[in-house]
Amino acid sequence: MKFKPPSFLDGIESPVDGEKAMRKYARENRPLDLFSAPVPENAAEGSDASNPVIVVGIDEVGRGPLAGPVVACAAVLKSPDALLTLNDSKKLTRAKREAMFENVKDACVCYAIASASVEEIDRMNILEADFLAMRRALQSLGMPGINESAPEIPVEVKGSFADALGAPLSSLVSPLSLQNSLLIAVDGNLKIRGVPPESQIPVVKGDGRIASISAASILAKVFRDRYMDKLAEKYPGYGFEVNAGYGTKLHLDGIRKLGFTPEHRKSFHPKL
Repeated sequence: MKFKPPSFLDGIESPVDGEKAMRKYARENRPLDLFSAPVPENAAEGSDASNPVIVVGIDEVGRGPLAGPVVACAAVLKSPDALLTLNDSKKLTRAKREAMFENVKDACVCYAIASASVEEIDRMNILEADFLAMRRALQSLGMPGINESAPEIPVEVKGSFADALGAPLSSLVSPLSLQNSLLIAVDGNLKIRGVPPESQIPVVKGDGRIASISAASILAKVFRDRYMDKLAEKYPGYGFEVNAGYGTKLHLDGIRKLGFTPEHRKSFHPKL
């Protein structure tokens, strides 16, 4: 089922304003009595005793390439305006994304970058592999109810949802209370399969409308680009360092000359 952007984002023109609107919605629609003990004063914004909620931005990169994994990132910002230059990663040059990478990490109270392999993409299709990478990212941050295997590429993680709450998970009324404290802003028009639908809001073009999705977009893109650089060293002649596995002329010429590598998706074979 495809979803339209929520009405509370109507008229939003910047990722920071979108993040603020998303957090306001989350606070106003949060469940009550999540905690069995007071939340410390150092809780992240939007996560104090009266508003124990976390907005999680999640995005993926790598759905369209002929080679390489799909990569997803889940990110929670310290505040809506933690990094004012956040925007859709596709609107930024690679040099700009690389320059922002560490600052984006610093702007997050927690994040996780996960992936699904070429083999998994071929076995389950790209959309399901995309959802798998997203679930792995959420699981790595401590979301209950997810039990996925470890990905082929190790997950890169900073912190957890407990850090975003500013309180130990043991202070929650129950482990599943954490699930009720999360609002996941998903880039696109679909909800993540295998994650409670009531915890999610899809946002079309969300990487340019919600700051936490923008952060996730940049982290996932830089992570995957760097991985493709390593594949370019292992498999020269395909231009992975410049095309990130997409079907450019250089890449197609490399396939014609050298054939397919183990990193090529069998279900994505182009007409040569």
